[in-house]
Amino acid sequence: MSYQQYGISPQLVERIKLKMKNPAIKERIKGLVQGLSRQDLQNSAKVHHLVRTSAGILNEKLSPAQEQQIVQFVIAQRIDPNNTFHLIRLWGMFR
Repeated sequence: MSYQQYGISPQLVERIKLKMKNPAIKERIKGLVQGLSRQDLQNSAKVHHLVRTSAGILNEKLSPAQEQQIVQFVIAQRIDPNNTFHLIRLWGMFR
């Protein structure tokens, strides 16, 4: 499934990918997501908090609609951060 099907713009994704190349920002985001479980990524409230916090770190202004689209995308992917196959699949989606 493509993130575009959830209404997430490719321009937003490209901006975020570019900002994630900054080592300081990358480390802050890694610290934020470290220790997350599959259950955490299926919890709408936790995902909303992660999206808002990440947007703040990345200095991205997201509209409420964009936030909701990202939350829906994350929940729909059923990501298990401890499953290498899931991480490879996500990486391939955003290359």
